[in-house]
Amino acid sequence: MGPGEGRLDVARVRGLFPGLSDGLVHADGPAGSLLPENVVLAVAQAMRVPVADRGGAFPASARAEGLLASARTAVADLVGGVSGGVVLGPDTARLTWTLARALARTWRPGDEVVVSRLDHDANVRPWVELAVRAGVGVRWAEVDIETGELPDWQYDELLGPRTRLVAVTAASSAIGTRPDVAAIARRAHAVGALVFVDATHAAAHDLLDLRALGADFLAVAADMWCGPHVGAVVADPALLVELEPEKLAPVPDRVPDRFESGGHAFELLAGVPAAVEHLASLSEDACGTRRERLETSMAAVAAYERGLFDWLDQALRAMRHVQVIGSAPLTTPALSFTVAGMRPRQVAHELSRRGICAWDGDLYARELFDALGVNEEGGAVQLGLMHYNTAEEVGYLIDAVAALRPR
Repeated sequence: MGPGEGRLDVARVRGLFPGLSDGLVHADGPAGSLLPENVVLAVAQAMRVPVADRGGAFPASARAEGLLASARTAVADLVGGVSGGVVLGPDTARLTWTLARALARTWRPGDEVVVSRLDHDANVRPWVELAVRAGVGVRWAEVDIETGELPDWQYDELLGPRTRLVAVTAASSAIGTRPDVAAIARRAHAVGALVFVDATHAAAHDLLDLRALGADFLAVAADMWCGPHVGAVVADPALLVELEPEKLAPVPDRVPDRFESGGHAFELLAGVPAAVEHLASLSEDACGTRRERLETSMAAVAAYERGLFDWLDQALRAMRHVQVIGSAPLTTPALSFTVAGMRPRQVAHELSRRGICAWDGDLYARELFDALGVNEEGGAVQLGLMHYNTAEEVGYLIDAVAALRPR
């Protein structure tokens, strides 16, 4: 093993997930992961003791402060940020809207934002709609229709002195493509633009580094990496200080609290550190600080998932009745495909009948699937692997898709 690498014992890992007792093949990871026992217990424990709102002079309120602080620190460790820059909320879509509205207050007619066809709609629609309201231009980064890649060179033409923001995904949950975010960010920063990176899908499969990516804002969602339904946007606290979000008057003016109007689900926040600890402990070779353990464990996860996914991907591409979308060389373990003579919902039903959980439809990749023309036929079928999937399951998936034929 090289530096930072570790081993993944999938049998041990699977024993951590009570949900796997249903006997189904969970190939639906890109839309949400299963919960390990330590996360379930952390949430349950937080619900067994009194937890009040923040700001009180009694123990239940102090307990809420502790849960919030622990969740911020855990997310910061996960992405290489600082806890004072972690904005928490119910999901990344709503947090993106919050940040987008705050940023839009600084835009002026004639300014521009750049979005991409590859992105989940949560990192497209807020920017597009607010740009229209503010009289700001929208420019689109296009996807290579054949490969599914998002070429970074096109940003040389898209960016200019009036570009205020670039929104881009770290990885597509629909087709797995991983753009060169760092290269895009360098181009954006060269013209003075901010970069908002959606790492919702990527976080479950690779170690994130806010600075290495060049992200001014980085969005993640705990339910994608074995945590509860909690979203986060991470930024430099100094950048957040410059923004004035819409908020309720009693909400503190300090950062990051002022971006968190409304109460927190404190019991769910208790599951966030547990989920990060789960990731950090996946490799038995992991040691050191939590960030160092994350580095080792996520390297093990990436290597393990890559072996399984390459087999799945190549097998599906070899099937004459299956069309896998895209062929980008750098991907996460997620793909979408269509089957000749069958609509995606029919395929999903057939897979479900065989005990396989798989999503179908536009997968919130509306712009991408519109560009590819697959939405006209009901979208596509999505398969995605997590660190709890096995080679036996992948073999079963391959056989199940091979057996699909229109009725």
